[in-house]
Amino acid sequence: MSQHHPVTDAVSASKEVNPLVQALSLEARPQRPGPVATSLAFAWRALLKIKHVPEQLFDVTLTPIIFTLMFTYLFGGALAGSTSGYLQYLLPGILVQTVLITTVYTGFTLNTDITKGVFDRFRSLPIWRPAPVAGALLGDTVRYVIASVVTISLGLVLGFRPAGGVVGVLAGVGLLVVFAFALSWAFTILGLVMRTPNAVMGTSMMVLMPLTFASNIFVDPSTMPSWLQTWVNLNPVSHLVTAVRGTMAGTITSSQVMWVLVAAAALTAVFAPITMAIYRRRS
Repeated sequence: MSQHHPVTDAVSASKEVNPLVQALSLEARPQRPGPVATSLAFAWRALLKIKHVPEQLFDVTLTPIIFTLMFTYLFGGALAGSTSGYLQYLLPGILVQTVLITTVYTGFTLNTDITKGVFDRFRSLPIWRPAPVAGALLGDTVRYVIASVVTISLGLVLGFRPAGGVVGVLAGVGLLVVFAFALSWAFTILGLVMRTPNAVMGTSMMVLMPLTFASNIFVDPSTMPSWLQTWVNLNPVSHLVTAVRGTMAGTITSSQVMWVLVAAAALTAVFAPITMAIYRRRS
């Protein structure tokens, strides 16, 4: 007659009832998640934050509406002779401005995680170290797409008619998202080195405002003073706007596309390693 030890029987019974005990008692451990899986998990986290706090999208939706309506109907007649003609020139620029401003939030949300202590929790997880940064960057591309959809939809309602058709619009948005993803690495650095989220936002806007307003977004550079034309022609935002306008108008050239892609690659090559170095040092 077999005898049963009461402790062994209790453990066996708990394994049958408690899934956690069953998982911990397994000899074969599950594999650690790879870089792709962990990055996608953090990207999903960024999307869930938007789902639970939809107010985060107010700026993405309201900014293009306000700027488009204000500049089209307040200044369109004076700048271009008609509001409809000015809208054809303005809308691709407003699209670029809206998406580039949205890139600031990558550094802002990262700094918020750091100040709230969430960053320390991530460091204790057995995951690929850069995953929180890479996931945040991937998740924010959804913001860029939402901002693009809102801006283009408003433009179509107001009378914007891209000669490049659907293909041209999609190509323009694609170029813009690629450039915005590359630029967001720079603001991620600010998110890692600044002390507060407000400091990240203020510094980022100080960088973006001259880049966006001193460009060809709102007016033709030929009407500007010569010294300002020099800056506008060197401004990378001007080249991006020219490329997006070209794709939507069906007049894009290979050199314009190449310029945007090379600029995006250069931004990533410069700022991504710096971001990762600072991130590892903090970790």
